[in-house]
Amino acid sequence: MFAELLSGLMLILQWPSVLYLLGGVALGLVLGLVPGLGGITGMIVLLPLTFGMEPAAALAMLLGILAVGQTSDTVASVMLGIPGSVASQATILDGHPMAKKGLAQTALGAAYTVSAVGGVFAALTMAASLPILTWLVLAFGSPEFFLLAVVGLVMVGAVSGSAVGKGVAAAAVGLLLSQIGYPVTSSTPRYWFGQPFLLDGLPLIPLVVGLFGIPEMMRLAGRGVSIAQQPEPEVAAAQGDSIMAGVREAWKHRWIALRSSLLGTYIGILPGLGGSVVGWLAYGSVLQAAKDKSQFGKGDIRGVIAPEAANNAELGGAMIPTLAFGIPGSGAMAIFLGALTIHGFVPGREMLTTHLDITFSMIWAIIIANVLGAMVMMQWSRQVAKAAYVDGHLVVPAVILFLFMGAWLTSPDMTSVLVLLGAGLLGYVMKLGGWPRPPLILGFVLGPVMEEALSITAQSSTFLAVVQRPTIIILTMVLVFVAYMAVRSVWKKQNTVEVEASKGLIAGNYVSTVLALGAAAVFVYGYTAATGWTFLSRLFPMVICAAGVPLALFVVWQDRMKVKEQLLATGGKARTGLASVREMFADERPEILAFLTFVALAVAIPVLGQVAAIIAFTVFYLMVWGRYGLLATAIYTAVVGLFVYGLYHRVLHVAFEPSLIFPWW
Repeated sequence: MFAELLSGLMLILQWPSVLYLLGGVALGLVLGLVPGLGGITGMIVLLPLTFGMEPAAALAMLLGILAVGQTSDTVASVMLGIPGSVASQATILDGHPMAKKGLAQTALGAAYTVSAVGGVFAALTMAASLPILTWLVLAFGSPEFFLLAVVGLVMVGAVSGSAVGKGVAAAAVGLLLSQIGYPVTSSTPRYWFGQPFLLDGLPLIPLVVGLFGIPEMMRLAGRGVSIAQQPEPEVAAAQGDSIMAGVREAWKHRWIALRSSLLGTYIGILPGLGGSVVGWLAYGSVLQAAKDKSQFGKGDIRGVIAPEAANNAELGGAMIPTLAFGIPGSGAMAIFLGALTIHGFVPGREMLTTHLDITFSMIWAIIIANVLGAMVMMQWSRQVAKAAYVDGHLVVPAVILFLFMGAWLTSPDMTSVLVLLGAGLLGYVMKLGGWPRPPLILGFVLGPVMEEALSITAQSSTFLAVVQRPTIIILTMVLVFVAYMAVRSVWKKQNTVEVEASKGLIAGNYVSTVLALGAAAVFVYGYTAATGWTFLSRLFPMVICAAGVPLALFVVWQDRMKVKEQLLATGGKARTGLASVREMFADERPEILAFLTFVALAVAIPVLGQVAAIIAFTVFYLMVWGRYGLLATAIYTAVVGLFVYGLYHRVLHVAFEPSLIFPWW
């Protein structure tokens, strides 16, 4: 085996394989910086180019793109509070607050360090585990996959702190949203309301970038501030924000990085879960193990280290079922499996015997790509971190371009833009009401996985057969964890994490109550609509709705208790009822106007054409909102136009929306 290990390294280091690997790393880093793109997009773009290439070179290029995409996507999570990919959602909870405090370089330095550690650790673990851990995938069936997804949702309680009820209720909403369209077990569409675009379900990318990105851009536009306020020189010196400070923090918490890397590797082995839950499991585990939980959700470096180490390690784990059984461990691995087939490789025994050198070349590609990616991003991070102090009005047009085009890439249709704006409005209201947004996305991603596992279990297993499987171990772990959370919430109320803070406490609770009542009404409707469907079509939606109604009502009760507590704390002098809500929304008027500006961009797309609408929005925003002069506006707009032409038209070949009034445009 040692000979094959060296042979695999030589395959990577020989010319031109090393050149293609470096090219893949460079492209992966660039695409990872743009929310909605990432490594999978790069793989799709370059996959046709691998025809005729040497297998080792082609696979190295694709793995180079994929390995570093989850390194550079940290920038959007930390700097903008927008997940660069599904895997980087958990990083937002502490990474973005650190950027707001002026500690962006520290957060990024730590993230890049543990990303390299996680990627290398996973690759080495994959090399050692590939021959001996194949039994794990075979031992786990649909009951285990269902309960592992439940574990991911239970971790919502760990990352929602004092908003546990809202977090779990938001996860239930996400699960129900995932049921829109054709189910995995039937040919009868659900909750599609006669709209054809809903038959395939809500698109993930517009939902994610809208839920997180639009509210952040509303804040920057409405307040006209930078992401972080420039600290005074003596404060900055005391903080010691630098890349090396992040590296030192990563070394200080090295055991967290190693534990999270191990967790990420073995969660990655389980097909269909991987990047959806690994960051949350890592975040939840480090939160539960911490003695001092007071800073989690407010800028604790441990909340950056754990998910970043885990999500980079997930790739190595996902490779194991892909190579050993031909079972893609993730969506990216499904594309990579196609690349293997193109080059004549059949997953299974041959990849562990005849083509073991090729398998080891992939492991070396992951190791080298992760180290190079971390080194490059560390060199860039000082410049990237400066963006935290740039005028917010210069940030908004560029990010809105990425958000709208990221949504458009999913489905080149105006419905994607509508989903983006609808998700943005929902995210804004959730933020006002103190509802954590990440659990909703987690539930949405895990919904199809859980439904498929539950349906297969219901058809093929009896209760006795289920409890005799490894299911009982996972179920015991879930119950013990829930019991622990309940005890901790009673006896350690002082150690809570504020995930989202509303501007007016009492007004925020009223907004939360409206959200909870709306969610309860949706759950009641969902249950009623499902009663006329076939058994497999209605099983999971009815389970979700039956659990969702009491969860939503529990949030209503919690909000009422909090209003009473706040009134007692203020001696009954605080504003209540509609007066407090009107006062809050009067303060939010700039953000609301910013959202209406984004809506105007959406309306202009079919009228003026997509490219013309983006350019017009950029000019209008900079001159009216930002009050920039003609020269600065012209330069900025020219850069935007060139970027749209170069990336989206020439490279990605996007089909832009044509103009209704200028058909030649």
